[in-house]
Amino acid sequence: MLEKIKLWKNKPSSELESRITTIKNQSVPAHIAIIMDGNGRWAKKRALPRIAGHHEGMKVVRKITKLANALGVSTLTLYAFSTENWKRPKMEVDYLMKLPEEFLGTFLPELIEENVQVRMIGYKESLPAHTLNAINRAIEDTKDNDGLILNFALNYGSRAEILEAVKNVLKDHKSGILTENNLNEEVFSNYLMTSELSDPDLLIRTSGEIRLSNFMLWQLAYTEFWFTDVLWPDFSEEHLVEAIEVFQNRQRRFGGV
Repeated sequence: MLEKIKLWKNKPSSELESRITTIKNQSVPAHIAIIMDGNGRWAKKRALPRIAGHHEGMKVVRKITKLANALGVSTLTLYAFSTENWKRPKMEVDYLMKLPEEFLGTFLPELIEENVQVRMIGYKESLPAHTLNAINRAIEDTKDNDGLILNFALNYGSRAEILEAVKNVLKDHKSGILTENNLNEEVFSNYLMTSELSDPDLLIRTSGEIRLSNFMLWQLAYTEFWFTDVLWPDFSEEHLVEAIEVFQNRQRRFGGV
């Protein structure tokens, strides 16, 4: 029935299993992007420090990655840390910079076993050495895998990405590599950090916020959006299934009729 059902510690209910099977028999979004929001509020509701919410959210990344892989999703992009998140309290930022080490330190063997390839978009040069070492190791150790691409948006900001792309376009124009007549949307997309990825088909944002927060502004032009009030640490396999079911019942016309 579901070949990768072994990925779950506890077997899904028969109802969820049936819904998963139905999803797999239809058009599954090739690229899902998620703005993982609500960790701090989850912790506050429980009178816990904000870092407790981030730790719990890390567990959700693991199970949602497994489900996306089992469903046949090609790319899962997770907005882990924005260029604006450096404004948060130092203790919280320091903890967030340790999460890639903790997550990949325990989960990397499973990612390798399940043929998942780790990638990252964002500005590496500003990351602490220990964070960057963990990311680079995961990228190197999974580079030959050709299954699900688990793409972390870490120290990422879309406006900075687009501005950098424009600067590189101008450089190539000045050097004669690129002419005005050659520049179109497809060519410009090749200057973005996501040049090797398809644009997201489905964007999910948790916690009830309805905004993009400087995330993939160019790439989300024709993406289907799904917002939920559920806080990220409470986001479950059922919620991902629901989001994909909604996606599969929408008509994507890309500006046509």
